[in-house]
Order: sequence, then structure tokens, then C-alpha cells
Amino acid sequence: MTVPGRRSSTFIRLLRSGFTDPSAAARLLDSDALAAVRTDPVLLDALGATADPDLALLGLVRLAEAQSDDERPVLLDTLVSAKPLRDRLLGVLGASEALADHLARHPRDWHALVTYEAADLHPGLAEFELGLAQAHDPIALRVAYRRCLLSIAARDVCGTIDVAQTAAELADLATATLRAALRIASAAAPDDAAQCRLAVIAMGKCGGNELNYVSDVDVIFVGDAANGAAEAKAVQAATRLASHLMRICSETTIEGTIWPVDANLRPEGRNGPLVRTLASHLAYYQRWAKTWEFQALLKARAVAGDPDLGAEYIDAITPLVWQAAERENFVADVQKMRRRVVDNIPASQVDRELKLGPGGLRDVEFAVQLLQLVHGRSDAGLHSGTTLDALHALAAGGYVGRADAAQLNDAYRFLRAMEHRIQLYRLRRTHLVPEDEADLRRLGRSLGLRTEPVAELNKAWRRHASVVRRLHEKLFYRPLLDAVAQLAPGETRLSPRAAGQRLEALGYADPASALRHLEALASGVTRKAAIQRTLLPVMLGWFADSADPDAGLLNFRKVSDALGKTPWYLRLLRDEGAAAENLARVLSAGRLAPDLLMRAPEAVALLGDPEGLQPRTHEALEQEVLAAVGRADSAEAGVAAARGVRRRELFRTCAADIIGSYGTEDNPAEENPGALVDRVGNAVSDLTAATIAGALRAAVRDHWGEMLPTRFAIIGVGRFGGHELGYGSDADVLFVHEPREGVDEQEAAKAAQTVIAEMRRLLQLPTADPPLLIDADLRPEGRSGPLVRTLSSYAAYYRRWSLTWESQALLRAEPVAGDADLGARFIELIDPLRYPAEGLGEDAAREIRRLKARMESERLPRGADPTLHTKLGRGGLSDVEWTVQLIQMRHAWSEPGLRTTRTREALAAAHAAGLIPTEEAQVLDEAWVLATRVRNAVMLVRGRAGDTFPSEARELAAVGRYLGYAEGTAGELLDDYRRITRRARAVVDELFYGA
Repeated sequence: MTVPGRRSSTFIRLLRSGFTDPSAAARLLDSDALAAVRTDPVLLDALGATADPDLALLGLVRLAEAQSDDERPVLLDTLVSAKPLRDRLLGVLGASEALADHLARHPRDWHALVTYEAADLHPGLAEFELGLAQAHDPIALRVAYRRCLLSIAARDVCGTIDVAQTAAELADLATATLRAALRIASAAAPDDAAQCRLAVIAMGKCGGNELNYVSDVDVIFVGDAANGAAEAKAVQAATRLASHLMRICSETTIEGTIWPVDANLRPEGRNGPLVRTLASHLAYYQRWAKTWEFQALLKARAVAGDPDLGAEYIDAITPLVWQAAERENFVADVQKMRRRVVDNIPASQVDRELKLGPGGLRDVEFAVQLLQLVHGRSDAGLHSGTTLDALHALAAGGYVGRADAAQLNDAYRFLRAMEHRIQLYRLRRTHLVPEDEADLRRLGRSLGLRTEPVAELNKAWRRHASVVRRLHEKLFYRPLLDAVAQLAPGETRLSPRAAGQRLEALGYADPASALRHLEALASGVTRKAAIQRTLLPVMLGWFADSADPDAGLLNFRKVSDALGKTPWYLRLLRDEGAAAENLARVLSAGRLAPDLLMRAPEAVALLGDPEGLQPRTHEALEQEVLAAVGRADSAEAGVAAARGVRRRELFRTCAADIIGSYGTEDNPAEENPGALVDRVGNAVSDLTAATIAGALRAAVRDHWGEMLPTRFAIIGVGRFGGHELGYGSDADVLFVHEPREGVDEQEAAKAAQTVIAEMRRLLQLPTADPPLLIDADLRPEGRSGPLVRTLSSYAAYYRRWSLTWESQALLRAEPVAGDADLGARFIELIDPLRYPAEGLGEDAAREIRRLKARMESERLPRGADPTLHTKLGRGGLSDVEWTVQLIQMRHAWSEPGLRTTRTREALAAAHAAGLIPTEEAQVLDEAWVLATRVRNAVMLVRGRAGDTFPSEARELAAVGRYLGYAEGTAGELLDDYRRITRRARAVVDELFYGA
């Protein structure tokens, strides 16, 4: 009979001991298997100290029930009397459901945890080999492996060994297992074993002596002939042995599997032979290997098979590993691999990914390996395959700041401990932090977080991941500053040679100049230098992510020199999250944006304002320009002010375009390139119109006061009228005037001529601001015709003499400045010409085709590649625009949507009207957008306009980066351009030429 209150007091005690289901725990404690110890207070306290008391108790009951009648009292007596066993056994049962299953299947294996001698506390490879020595088949090997694993887990959960020692023991156990598997395979095929020498090279975490509980074991096999056998036969025999070894470890049996043996890091991966001779390996690495393969070889370690052959392999590949940093595109290759790893994580898992996510284990490992490869060329002390040992060596050598290394060490250990305990629970290969509350509670308690295990775990995890995220980039750059700064006594610094090596490896072409810039920016004890030392590590990383890091750093020094004494500049970069990264992107993307910024460095403030990169409206721009002109006391001063506004707004447009194209850490790159093109075209066209309006106001006021003797309008044509101006475009215009009442026609014409000449002069005066060229060559009769005509003169000309090409040019005519009423009447005049009633006749269409064909053959510059010329080349701007314009002239009379000056709008309207099929419309649009972006990119990168891709490698790489291509993929860019424009030309041949 239960005493009243007895159950409730037990319930409360179990609850206080950490059981989440006290009722179930009480039933388990009452089971017959635990009758001898159920009232022992020591047992309950020990269960309460485990990661998961409920799981530990269930595992203990299963283990006790599995014992024979003679063995059970021994287990229970030892359990309550021997604290080492109690802590180890219950610790394992509370942390690992999988090892509890193993003990239930093999009930005598608990004896493996009884011994408590010095050798048992830190067993090495020899002890593990002894533990596996009696295993002569795959099933026995699995049982023996689990028994050894049980002892490692026990030491781990009890804190006898730390996370690094645990990983090293797991690697030793893996080594012993590979040797045992090779022994079993050799015994099964003695003839094969006699014909060959086979060495097993561990790679990855096994090679680095830092293995997880459950992980693929990466290997490479090296074979050679033995006992006079022919090499080919020996390699075949070695391949059979290696294949059998892999099956022994990997295949699932009644005792489960051990772990997969993965040989995909071998030369040519899965497509290459499983076993090669040493000579074959070396031939591959010397001729064909990629950068990532040398990074992987950093951890290579001979672990099984023929020790002499293994040692020969390691001796032969080691020099190749430490020369890898001298390869072209070394750092770009490594960073590309890292990005590819992150990009392949499913979005739903990225926040729970311990290994591959941002701030994860791979961030630390990649950073450490990269620094090892850069500096290991000249410092053999860095030649370690173990991450934490290598990190310690990097700090000791001054290659990494000591404080940074200590923080990174702590974070890495915590994250690896999390990974170990997550895998230990079910012995499954995973790097995902669980979502279930019970799993998180067990995980937190296993790491010693007992008060609020879930909350404390999440907090600690996020903190350590944040440290890794913050430090893993800074790791490369902070020591560069220490190399040029005053350090505290006893601190180790990078030598100038090591600093130069690192800068070179990070993509800086002139390390000596870069170090001088760093010294100028960061040395000294001023507040300015202190802030620069905080900013520069991340700035250097952003510069290194560009095609021209040297230019980025030089430009940053220039801007900092110009603004260094202003109180807001460094504060803006330090405190406004996006400003520093935005500035780094802008300064390293080419010449145009930095040139614009240097002329007025205070425009940096735009980069820290969330609205600072938004384009301003035409009305706002014109209002500001006209106000500036109105305040000036001369035409020259007025237009200088207008050009200053234009320079600032060009910088705003460039910066927004660059940042939108590159993306930032918080905002990915714009996915719609057409939106970027439209934004630039609208912004530059509006800005040009406002600047011309300001020049017109200044010229009129200086000569005539408030009113010109003739009404005067400026009509934008070409890209200007189409709102498609690029950074390097001239302003194509027509000038039209109409004498005011009572004004003589000759006087009016002279006034119009004078105002045009004055506008052109003012807009091209030599100043710090870029000139604005006005081009009127599309006027009637071209350069032979008068520069300006009256509206009635235009009407008479178009009525009698107008040619088809002139009507075509008027398709993009739009008033941009001057008398709005006169501009509107000009548009009324030309509409019937550009949108002819009943559409363009066949003769006129033929004339347009003939003119286009002649232009293609005559106007393409000599020596230009027609497949890469953005304007006149195959499938380029001219092809697309003439095709769209022909459709407009044929159908705009009946399709109002085609009556637009904008190419993309007209193309969309033609598609909507059923005049162009969907696929063809998309092909033309893609080609036009790409060609326009290439022209913009060339201007941004070179600072001068161009219609072809740059021939200089670094400039071409910068164009590629702007267009979204990773470093080292310029060839892909050119191939893609040719492919896209080739498809566009096929559409042009069909729609324009009727082929």
C-alpha cells in the first residue's frame, strides 16, 4: 500500500533532479531490474547530473535487464560503489541513445568503462589497435569499434578529455579501424596483398587528427608493385584491396555501419582511378590539380598500409602544398569555394547549420588554412593539419592577433563541442542544431548549462557564431595594421615580407605601396588613427573582394586625407552600418566614381543615408539647378554651380549602380539587371536635361535678361530623348525657335545661334567637373544644315525633303528644356512623320534595311571584334533598336503603346500587341540590357567611354564583377555575351531583315 504523500514527494524529488517525465521515471525505478539500488540516493543524484536523466534511466534499465542473473548484481554493486564507473556509464547513457542501444545488445561491454588507470584516461593509437585486434570480420570489427567509441564518449561527457583531445582520439580510433579493415581485406585476398604495396592517406578531419563522432573518413590510396609483380597488375590488386577496405567500413550489417570511407578527394575525384602509383599522383598534381586540392592536401597523413610508401607520398606532396599560394587566382579560388559551400546550404537550414553556415566551423577552418598556405611557404612552424594547433602557431608567429586567436579558439571549441554532442545522441552524421525543445535541453545540459539550458545554449551559440563571423575576415587584415603600427612590448608582428606575402595573396598587386598607405592611415596615437585601425581590417577585406584592391585602398587614402579633419567623416564610417562597405565598393569598382568623389569628397555623406542613393526626380533636379543659376552673379558661375550639382548627382547614380550591382553583406545584388539599366538611364537623362536647362537660363540672363527675343526649345533625340543615356553619352539634341511678335526673323535667328554657342561654351569650360557635350548632328541635313531652325522651317523641310532615316531618328525625340509650348508643337509636327498613317511603306522599309546593312559594313571600327562590339556588333544595341524602331514606324499609327521614345517600353508594347513572340522579345531585351550594362561598366571602370570590352585583364575583371561574375571568370563573361547577342542577331535577322 502506498503511503499517502509518498508518490508526490518522489515525484517532486525526481522533478528537482532534472527528470522531465517524473511519472515514467518512477515506474522505471520501480522495475525489477533496479530492485537492488532503487532507494540508493547516490543513484538518483548521479542520474540528475546527466545531460538527460530520463534517457539515462531508461538506458540503465535496458542494460540491467539485458544482464544475466549472475552479472546484474555485479553491475549494480559496481554502479553504486564506484563513482568513476557511475559517472562514465550514466553520462554516456544520458547523452547517447545509440550507445545505450549498443550496450543493450552487448550487455558485457559496460566492463570497458570500469578500468580507471592512467593509460585508460588518455589511450593512444596502440591501445585502440589492441582493442580491435580480435576483430577478424566486419561484424566483429563494428562491435569492437563501438566498444572503443564507448570509452571515448565516456571520457568526453565526464570532462576527462577536452574537445580537441576527443577529436584526436576519434581520429586515432579511425586510424586503428582502417588498419584493421585493411588487415581483414588482405586476409581475404592474400594473393592480392602479396602483389602490391598499398598506403592509405587520411585526409580531411581524420588526416588533421580532429575527427567528429560521425563523419565520412576521407582517404586517398597510393599503390605500388611488390615482390616483382608488374605495375599494372599490382595497381589492380591494390584497387581490389582498397575497395574491400571501403566496403568493410561502410556497408550496413546487423551491427550497423562504422562510417563511409570517401575517396573522392583523389585526383580527378569520382572519375579518376581509385588507386594510383606515387608517380601518377605527382604527375596529376604538377599539371592538373586545382587550388582546392592543395588546400585539402594540407591535412594529408599516412595512416595505414605500407608505411614507407605512405611516407614517400607525404614527402613528395608536401612541397607542392606550400607552393600553392603562388598559383594564379589562389585566394579567389579559395574564396569561391567558400561562397559555393554557403550557397549550397538550403535556405531553411542556414540558421541552424553549425558547420557551413555564416559564423560556423568552416569559416574558422577556411581562414586558418588560407593563412597557413600564405605564410607556410616561409615558416615551417605552420605546417599542421590540426586547426587549433595551426591557429596557435599563427598567433605565436604574429600572423594572427593573440586576442583574436584566443576568441576564435574559444568559439571553435564551443562549436565543435556542440557538433560532437549533437552527433553523439544518435551517432548520425549531422551538423544541424536541433529544433526540438527536449533535444536542445539535452544538448545544453551536456555542455554544462544547467539553469536555463535552452536559453543559455542559444545565447552562447549565437555569441560564439557572432565572434567567428566578426573575426574570420578581420583575421587576415588586422595583423597587417600591426605590422605598421606601434605595438606593446612583447607583441609579435608580421615582418614586412610576411605582410607583403599576405597582401599579395589577397589580391594586392603592389604590396609595398599598400603597406605605405596603411602606415599613413593607421599609425600614430590620434583618435583618427585609432578609428582607422578599427575600420581598416574590414575595409581591406571589401577591397580584396573587388577586381582592383590597390585602387580601392589608394582611393580610400585620398578620401581620408581630404576629409580627415572633418568631424563627421570617420564617425559616419564607424557608426553608419552601410556607409563603410558602400564606400569600399565604390572606391574599388573603377575610376569614374572615385574621380567624381575626389572633386567633392563631402558626397561621401550620401553613402550613409538610407535615402542617399535614391535617384532624384527631374523636377527636383531642375529646381535646384535653376535656383543655383539664379543665385550666381555671372553665367560662368551659374553654370559652374549647375555642373557641380551634375557631378554630385552623377556620383549618386554611379554609387547606387555599383552597390546595386555588387550587393552588400546586408543587401544582395539587384537580381533584375533591366531595373539597374532603367535607373541609370532615367537618372543620367534627367540630370542632363536639368543641367542644359540651367545653362540655357544662364546664357539668356547674361545676354538678354529674363527673355530671349525668340521662343527657344531644346529637343532631346537618340539616347537622350529615349531616357537611355549612359555615363559616357553625349547629349544628342535638335534646336528649334520661333521669333516673338515684332522681332525680326534674322535677329531671332542670331539670338538663337548666340544662345546655343554660349551654352556649349559654358558646358565645356575647363573646370574640375566633367564637361557636357551637346551634339546636334541628327538635325535636318546633318552637319551641312543650319544648327537651329524655326518651327515653320522644320515643317517646310520635313514636307519637302525629309528622308526615311530622319523620320526614324525622330522616334526618340522629346522636349527636354526651354519653351514647353514650342516643344509640344514640335512634337505635334513630327508625330505624322515618325508614326506614318497606315504604317511605313515597303520601299521605305527596304531603304532602312539597306542603310542598316551599309552602316554595319562601314562604321564598325577597323580591327574591332563584331561579336563583342556593344553598339554596332552582332546582336548589339543598334541591331535591337533598329528592329524595334522598324516595328514602331510600321505599327505605331494603330498601336498607341508603341508611341514611346524608350526602347524597352516599345519592345514590351510590341510584345503586348502580338507583334513579337514572347521568347523573341525576351531575347532582344536581354541582349539590349546586357550591351547597355557593358557600356556603363566600361565607363565606370576606365573613366572613359567605350563600346568594346577592355583588353587589360584587371579592367576586364572589374567589368565582370560589376556584371555579377566572380573573379577569374572573365572568359565566361565573354562567352555569355557572345551567346546572348548571337541569339539576338538571329531574332533580328528574322524580324528586321525578314530572313
